[in-house]
Amino acid sequence: MLESTTRLIDADVHPHALPRQLEPHLDERWRSHLERLGTRVAGALAIYPRVRNAGFRVDAWPEGGFPGSDLTLLQKQLLDEYGIDYAVLTPLQNQVYGGEAPEFGAALCRAVNGWIQADWLDPEPRLRGSISIAFEHADVSVPEIERLAGDERWAQVIIPGTAELPLGNRKYWPIYEAATAAGMAVAIHTGGIDMHRGPGWPSYYLEEHVWNGNAMAATVLSLICEGTFERFPDLQVVCVEAGISWAAALQWSLDSAWETLRDEAAPLERRPSETFREHFWFTTQPIEEPRDPADLARALRMVGMDDRIMFATDYPHWDFDSPGQALPRALGDELRSKILGANAARLYRLGVRVAA
Repeated sequence: MLESTTRLIDADVHPHALPRQLEPHLDERWRSHLERLGTRVAGALAIYPRVRNAGFRVDAWPEGGFPGSDLTLLQKQLLDEYGIDYAVLTPLQNQVYGGEAPEFGAALCRAVNGWIQADWLDPEPRLRGSISIAFEHADVSVPEIERLAGDERWAQVIIPGTAELPLGNRKYWPIYEAATAAGMAVAIHTGGIDMHRGPGWPSYYLEEHVWNGNAMAATVLSLICEGTFERFPDLQVVCVEAGISWAAALQWSLDSAWETLRDEAAPLERRPSETFREHFWFTTQPIEEPRDPADLARALRMVGMDDRIMFATDYPHWDFDSPGQALPRALGDELRSKILGANAARLYRLGVRVAA
């Protein structure tokens, strides 16, 4: 058990709304549409035969519910058990809803936001929300960001790691502009519409699970090379649930190629590694776990972004990381303290909640 005075922030917790929980936040047209026709985009659970229990902790299933649908269970198993000061909710239903037809997708995302606000943020001050948007349609996404931007309980805007186009494409720029204007980060979570561009779709969940870092690296490349950060110099992006160590090699390769190919690409005023280190953040789950923990410490030193790594449990998924065990002592107390809470407190402008 961590000391009660430890600043501890969980940057990736997954709520999941049941249909009956969304219904009060949908008008009759879209409630009927969802009931009769469902959604056109397959969710992650439908794509691969996941490990048992649909990829969730065995003990995270509330009676008559779904993991992430019950605030009381989350409080008991996560917030209270580990003395967490704050937790950032990262709903994954937007990965499906955000790819729907514009008005339907906007209605579903607004319903998720309404459910999170009413059932999670209002009764539990330790929680912060991520705004779900119909990310393929900026015209309906921007108003939803603006609608919630004045409420400090919303920490960021969330979109999936893959979409219909690479996320650096200017189609998505109005979303980044709105998030930046609201003073919010954009969280890019592993998964989405097309998780395996290039080599094709793997046969097994093992392949899909390990590939996440590669898909996120491609997204990072798109954002940098398309000149997104030249256009939005204050934009901050959180890479959620995709590992970290790959960032070192990506920075090396980008800088080396940029020296030769910079005239061919969008105008990049600085070395790509400088842009990388000023605009991207990471969450730890699933952090790489070499047999020798000292190797992880060396890998993170090569990444060179110690002040931009944030702890995450990934509750209630099967590969949940306990804050008491996830970070090896080889990282050192100073870095562990930054990762466990100080970095997230800075990005999300969170104070310290000290247990009585």
